[in-house]
Amino acid sequence: MVAALRRLSLRVAPAPAPPSFSLATRQNLGLQVLAWVGVAVVLWPLAPGLLAVLRPALDGAVWQALLSDVQFPAALGTTVFSALGSTVLALLLAALCTTVLYPSAAWQRLQRYLPAALALPHAAFAIGLLFLLAPSGWLARGLAAVLGWTLPPQWVTVQDPYGLSLTLALALKESWFLLWMLHSLLSEQVIARQLTIAYSLGYNRWQVWWQVLWPQLLPRLGWPLLAVFAYGLSVVDMALLLGPSTPPTLAVLGWQWFREPQALAQGKASAVALLLLLLLVLAVLLWQGLLAALRRWQQQPQGVRRPTRTTQHGGGLAWALLLPGALVVLLLGLWSLAGAWFFPALWPQQWTLSAWTAADYTPLLTTLGLGLASVALALPVVLLWLEWGGRQQAWLYLPLLLPALPLAAAQYQVLLPLRLDGTWWAVVWAHLAWVLPYMILVLAGAYRAQDPRYVLTAQALGLSSFQACVRVKWPLLLRPILAAMAVGFAVSVAQYVPTLFAGGGRFETVTTEAVALSAGGNRRVTAVQALLQAVLPLCAFVLAGGLGRYYAQRRQGVA
Repeated sequence: MVAALRRLSLRVAPAPAPPSFSLATRQNLGLQVLAWVGVAVVLWPLAPGLLAVLRPALDGAVWQALLSDVQFPAALGTTVFSALGSTVLALLLAALCTTVLYPSAAWQRLQRYLPAALALPHAAFAIGLLFLLAPSGWLARGLAAVLGWTLPPQWVTVQDPYGLSLTLALALKESWFLLWMLHSLLSEQVIARQLTIAYSLGYNRWQVWWQVLWPQLLPRLGWPLLAVFAYGLSVVDMALLLGPSTPPTLAVLGWQWFREPQALAQGKASAVALLLLLLLVLAVLLWQGLLAALRRWQQQPQGVRRPTRTTQHGGGLAWALLLPGALVVLLLGLWSLAGAWFFPALWPQQWTLSAWTAADYTPLLTTLGLGLASVALALPVVLLWLEWGGRQQAWLYLPLLLPALPLAAAQYQVLLPLRLDGTWWAVVWAHLAWVLPYMILVLAGAYRAQDPRYVLTAQALGLSSFQACVRVKWPLLLRPILAAMAVGFAVSVAQYVPTLFAGGGRFETVTTEAVALSAGGNRRVTAVQALLQAVLPLCAFVLAGGLGRYYAQRRQGVA
């Protein structure tokens, strides 16, 4: 019997041992968990917070109160007009500039100066335009020197009831963003080859663009245009500075109602937040319908060539598009140094540093701390996510595509029961909801385009995946990483509504201070804070570019 059992045991092979995870596999799994946890902490609480914000809007009495409000019809009309008009005008400006300039030397010069224009915050740009377009502004002073005026004209050039100045400011600012997105699309080799082939067949510039290139580029501009429209719907700081005040836009109305303790006002604010989201959905449907109509209307090329001499003129168009940004910074600097400056003098009669010496620099330090903390916390999450996170990243960009007002209110709904509202870390977390997606958006292209053989070679030499990233991959991507950090810092500096909601009004940044001071009428003090707001992101971009060039000069192969 024993001998038979021994023979049977020899015939039956032992069961294989259960597979065990290697150290590298466990390390990668841990890094994946860290990436998901980092993104979840920043973005996922927005979902229950948004539900809490929108829940009061399900009450019919709230909508009845909103629709019967005397301010609602005009506020809705101004909001739709400014958001839709600025989006269309920004697209037309960017399309005209691209069609005329690309790929000339003027286009390359425009791209070199475009980051500086993008670094200019919206609030600082609006304050500078206020100094330029106001009845006693620089434009009216220039006309007074020609027409002999001694008093400011009785014009309504800013805060007009139709929102024209707000629409113009949004269009100019967002056209720079669309040009930046077009630059990334036009850098693809397929587009360059199609442009060369169409020119070689004898078609002129306008035929090439409207029959070949724009039908391909417009559908891919859908997400950037949606972000532009969403920002126009929910912008508060620029609407306070340039938009109408009686009544204001829907975003400003909602922001005011959210700050009131009455339940009915809170309910109307929730209804406004839901209405802004519905307007965004309608805009998406409208865009899809326009694209479908464009595809049906567009005729196939019939072979009719209208060759014209290809000129490289149009550099003036690029400078004209960037001129408002330069004038804004110049005016902020002039007013911050101006002593006596009475209408219709074009230049200050006296120069003084009193506005700078008497300025409160506490908002500057607060802004600097919030920006550095936001970037320092976002950068590890961004790097971990791009390397070990999910491949489908469209949902990460929802904070950039949705109106900011309901999202900021959703953050407050999350912070309130946790008793974290009004704390410094709450403001940092509120900023991260926009800093993190922007940094991922800026860095994702360069990250995915890097040759994976560098990491494979490092792993073949015995390094783990994390060590290969730290010692090989991330140093090679230092310049894109620095650019993403500069963008994240600029986004943090520009936050207005999230700072007020999460901070409970206890934290003064250069953005909140500049907007608050603009209502006081002291242009010198306002100009100092607005100029500080404009200088901070510019310094971040200059520092990022300088460090990137310094590192690249001493390391071969750095991107």
